[in-house]
Order: sequence, then structure tokens, then C-alpha cells
Amino acid sequence: MIENLKQKFRKFMTGRYGVDELSKFFMVILLILIVLSIFIRNPGLDSLILGLLIISYFRMFSKNVTKRYQENQRYLNIKNKFLGKIRKEKYIMNQRKEYHIYTCPNCKQKIRIPKGKGKLNITCPKCHTEFIKNTGRKKKEEESAK
Repeated sequence: MIENLKQKFRKFMTGRYGVDELSKFFMVILLILIVLSIFIRNPGLDSLILGLLIISYFRMFSKNVTKRYQENQRYLNIKNKFLGKIRKEKYIMNQRKEYHIYTCPNCKQKIRIPKGKGKLNITCPKCHTEFIKNTGRKKKEEESAK
């Protein structure tokens, strides 16, 4: 009986798009909205949930695979840009633990200099402008101060 239902479902889904990353995203949003609708009684929210549910099932059962694939690729591009910005900010925050990040006064190039090197004459690798910055106390100065 169960095998018969599985076969019928497989036959039904043949040639249809199915579930992709965008569909999964819609389902997560739907789950969040459904939980939210338990606490907030709003007909607009219920309409939004119904609309997203219809769109999700329409995408999953669609036979226009090319169009659904293109939609998913646009979503993945947006998602990757967003996640790339988050990764970049996380990387910069980790770099700030060991390095000072200075900006060249001429070309605005960011330059990474290790902390604790004292006063340094920094040369921009891009435009070769020289400027002086203090990166904190030198290690020997710290030891002699103790």
C-alpha cells in the first residue's frame, strides 16, 4: 500500500521542479510567520501566510523547470552577497584583534599593520604615499615599563 503511494507520488512529481533552496527559505519564513500568527491575530498576516504557501507549492509542482531554476539562482546570488558581506565583516573583526587597519590619506587603500610596533612610517602599497602612525607600544618598552 505504502509502496503504491510512493510510486504514484514519484510518477506525479516526474517532470516537476520539486524543492530547492528558495522553497526551503519560503518554508522557514512560513514557519516563523505561522508561529507569529499564534500570538498576533491579524488578517493581513494570515493572507501573507496563505500567499507564501500558494507560491511555495506552485514552485514545487511547476513543470517550468527553467524558470524555477532561474528564480533559485537569483535567490542564491542575493543570499551569497549577503553572506559574503557578513563573512567579510567577521574577518575584519578578527583581524582587528592583532592588527591596526589604517586608511591611506591619498587613495583610501586599507593597510593592515601589526599592533605593538610603536611609531611606524607606513608606505601605501598602491600609491606609495608615506604617512606615520603609532601602532601602540613596542614589546621592549612594555617589558621595561614593568
